[in-house]
Amino acid sequence: MAKSKAPSILEAVAEIKKRKFRPVYYFFGEDSYNLSSTLHTLEKSFEQLLQSDFDKQTIYSEDKSINDILGLVTAFPFGSEKKLIIVREAEKIKDKKPLKDYAGSPADFTVLAFFHNGSITNLTSEPFKSLDANGFLFEAKELKGKNLISWLINEADEKGKTISEENAQLLVDIVGENRSILEVQLEKICIFLNDKKEITIETIQQVSSELKQFNIFDLQNAIGIKDKAKSFSIANNLLDNGAEPTFIITMLTRYFTGLAKIPELRSKNIPDKEAARIVGTHPFFYPNYVKTKTLFTNQKLVEVFRALLKADVSVKTTSADDKTIIILLIAEIVQ
Repeated sequence: MAKSKAPSILEAVAEIKKRKFRPVYYFFGEDSYNLSSTLHTLEKSFEQLLQSDFDKQTIYSEDKSINDILGLVTAFPFGSEKKLIIVREAEKIKDKKPLKDYAGSPADFTVLAFFHNGSITNLTSEPFKSLDANGFLFEAKELKGKNLISWLINEADEKGKTISEENAQLLVDIVGENRSILEVQLEKICIFLNDKKEITIETIQQVSSELKQFNIFDLQNAIGIKDKAKSFSIANNLLDNGAEPTFIITMLTRYFTGLAKIPELRSKNIPDKEAARIVGTHPFFYPNYVKTKTLFTNQKLVEVFRALLKADVSVKTTSADDKTIIILLIAEIVQ
């Protein structure tokens, strides 16, 4: 059976930040953000070891063979104790098998780092089996769920700010799971906060307002009060600013699923904070959920879920315009 997992790229990054370098790294995976971030960390951490600009080289591997690259690797540094060779787009190298022998006996004066965009089908094939056996193979997996929230909290901490799990989840819900975009938004929030330390829900809302951009919660609120014109306007704004129709449909499905749970939660006298967690929203927004449920009967919710399913199918199986699909969906929900 083919091996399906390799050590996390984060293990290598932790060592690199301490300037503990392995002679070979083969980084691969679907998480382009993590690959890019690791490349930056490696270059920055290696800077102090470089005595000559000639001892750092970046190779784009489309027109290079492994033997070409290994010829450069085995040449001594010009003026530094170690040299750094970075091989980008390693997935384009046609025959990587000669790397198997090099992995068994690498040069101790060179750090050779491959960056491979995408997954590897069979990790037991060569040279990946040998790279893994020698501790040189690392995978960059996309972060999801709690792992993504933990990453966001750590990023805020590195910038001297604090953010709770609830508010980190809120920011992910607003921005999406793309870490490049999350990092940009976090930077904007930090600039907005200036010397203040805590990222609160009010801060997140204020920054969103300052940027004159709507978020998915604005759309939910407008739909919740059945304001058709405002709902259309916000949906168009979201789509114009890069929101995917599948994201809007998913978040609205989650919103109405939460609304459907409210009668039972209220009948059991569940505290609002716990009820918000069960519903899947921030406690700040929960009172609006309770109020909105009074406007949507159970029969109406059935119709809403049918409309959401129809929109989801249309996005995935037809060539219909995204805006048309979303506008028709909203029209059906608020009618």
